[in-house]
Amino acid sequence: MTAGLPTFQLADLLLSKENMDTFTSLHPIVQALLATLFTWGVTALGAAAVFVAKDMSKRMLDAMLGFAGGVMIAASFWSLLAPAIEMAAGSGMPVWVPPFIGFLLGGVFLRGIDMVLPHMHTGLREDTTEGLPTTWRRSVLLVLAITLHNFPEGLAVGVAFGAAAAGHSSATIAGAIALAIGIGLQNFPEGTAVSVPLRREGLSPLKSFWYGQMSGVVEPVAGVLGAAFVLIAQPILPYILSFAAGAMIFVVIEEVVPESQGGGHSDLSSMTTMLGFAFMMLLDVALG
Repeated sequence: MTAGLPTFQLADLLLSKENMDTFTSLHPIVQALLATLFTWGVTALGAAAVFVAKDMSKRMLDAMLGFAGGVMIAASFWSLLAPAIEMAAGSGMPVWVPPFIGFLLGGVFLRGIDMVLPHMHTGLREDTTEGLPTTWRRSVLLVLAITLHNFPEGLAVGVAFGAAAAGHSSATIAGAIALAIGIGLQNFPEGTAVSVPLRREGLSPLKSFWYGQMSGVVEPVAGVLGAAFVLIAQPILPYILSFAAGAMIFVVIEEVVPESQGGGHSDLSSMTTMLGFAFMMLLDVALG
């Protein structure tokens, strides 16, 4: 990302009184759909890098993935776990129970999908395919790996809008929009991380772009499901928020961080991870 200025100009535009009044009047599921269509669009924008260059340095990709991981870690706490803990305070049980259980269940759920869904990470040999045995093409397996990243991100955005609609003081529309902006920004490198390796392997720019943007299709689906589930299951909202946080943290630890650290630029990716965390924290605190 070029700098914080364009991002905050975008945020100011989105959070202006007129736009906020219009957006708030929409149904929460529509809000979640629009927000995740935005995050999908940024994935497509990142995938469009193949129309500019056939290849990108591993150093740059590692730095971008590190930034994405930092955003996801910060969003997991500031936008999901912290509101869950605050909501749990009035649940009549020990305050740690809902976030503790929900967080671990989110990780277990993603681990289950990771074990079943065939996928392969960029830069690895075909014999390193994870999930059930398959004869699917390498390009499909690469897309599925990033799709696995994007599902909890879309879920988190949808849950955030659903929680805001539920009227909890710890969950606001502005905070949900801030989360969507943060997730959208970190989707840029994820789209690039799919399309550029595919272009490097010989696929046409159009096919590489198509596969790259397709990895983000799951986000609007997960966002709508998350918002809808929150609206019909408000009593367990702290569990749902924590579940989304646990799913995101699993993805960061299992896939995003190892990929960003595996290219020989660990110091750079560590610093960009911290930068991504600080940026998302700033965005959430300033706007949420």
